[in-house]
Amino acid sequence: MSVDNPRTAHKAVSGDSAPREIRRRPKNRRAQIAAASASAFGALGYHGVSMEDIASGLGISSAALYRHYPSKYALFREELLRVGEAMTESVTLPPEAAHWPADRRLRYLLDSLVGVTIDNRATITLVRWEGRYLEPKDQEILNEQQLTIVRALGDQLAQLRPAVSENDVRVLRAAMLSAVTSIADHHATLPSKSLSHLLNSACLSIADADLPAEQPVPESVAGLKIPDSFKHELLLHKAVELFYERGYPNVSVEEIATAAGLSAASAVYRFYRGKSDLLAAAFRRAADRVSGAIGPAVAAATDPEQALTALIDHYVDSSFAERALTFVYYTEFQHVPAEERTVLRNIQRLSIEEWARLLREVRPELSPAEARFLIHAAFALVVDLGRSFGTEPIASPARVCLLMQLVLFGRPARV
Repeated sequence: MSVDNPRTAHKAVSGDSAPREIRRRPKNRRAQIAAASASAFGALGYHGVSMEDIASGLGISSAALYRHYPSKYALFREELLRVGEAMTESVTLPPEAAHWPADRRLRYLLDSLVGVTIDNRATITLVRWEGRYLEPKDQEILNEQQLTIVRALGDQLAQLRPAVSENDVRVLRAAMLSAVTSIADHHATLPSKSLSHLLNSACLSIADADLPAEQPVPESVAGLKIPDSFKHELLLHKAVELFYERGYPNVSVEEIATAAGLSAASAVYRFYRGKSDLLAAAFRRAADRVSGAIGPAVAAATDPEQALTALIDHYVDSSFAERALTFVYYTEFQHVPAEERTVLRNIQRLSIEEWARLLREVRPELSPAEARFLIHAAFALVVDLGRSFGTEPIASPARVCLLMQLVLFGRPARV
């Protein structure tokens, strides 16, 4: 004997209409919305996503979405600060940690931070690259959250290695956070346990670093000098600078023209089809810069480690020379036309595969996926230390090169 569910329509009889399925509102609807929005914002950027896009992806109406969040910004803000708070909480030691040795405390913080980062990978992308679109007060909150994280890592590192200078601690703690959060910059996959072990090992290698002496950034890699008469190149350079300073959506063709010394926006179209064409041209240059160095480095090297070390040096020097372009490549990729994105992704994928092949010859214990994760982490170090310290001597090319070696090899290069 059974009892009818009072929320389910009775079976139809002759002349009745067909039973109507009653859809229940999921109890975790806000969590579903947060996950869907994080994925959409991460893929297309804050400016590339509408509330309608998010609603459509969830299979609900815009009106239903607005019942939970009054605006796209409210949704964006809540998700960023939620994950920022989760990351902050992850680096809070339990009371019993007061009796632990320093190395155990650092390992605990890293393990907790890595776990939260893996669990929130989609939103970490927003924390890394889209936080600049928060309103000033909310940006202050996010910045304070990030500062709390690096301070917690730095405090434990300083206790573990009391002889390390304060400046070196600043660099090493920033490098560790970069390695952990770099998983948000790509879509490679690994089981969580394997990924956690890999990231923890990379961070501990960074923590053990003996950095070379601070040194000024050489003028040869401090920046490009372009003659005003070379308009094609000047337009590209000025566009990248503006995208770096204000974000691609907030820059107009007119402003690019003015920065390059052109009298009108129409003059830009003699060289480029539009703003997105400028961005695509800059990205092709960045991608070709990485891929074009591989052949010569391999040909000139006597073994894979020497080749990879040469590639690290080249990557750092060229990134320092075009710091804004390196940053923009990470932040504005979604604004490149779809057909160009496909080409660029193929170039990047092939470059990553070549780096990973060399790395696995040096470290055969790594799986192909593990090697790719470490390559991405090493690349992330360059842009993250650049935006944290600019051209300060504490983040000079020699220091960044060593940190890339530690992430990839787990030790300094032998060549």
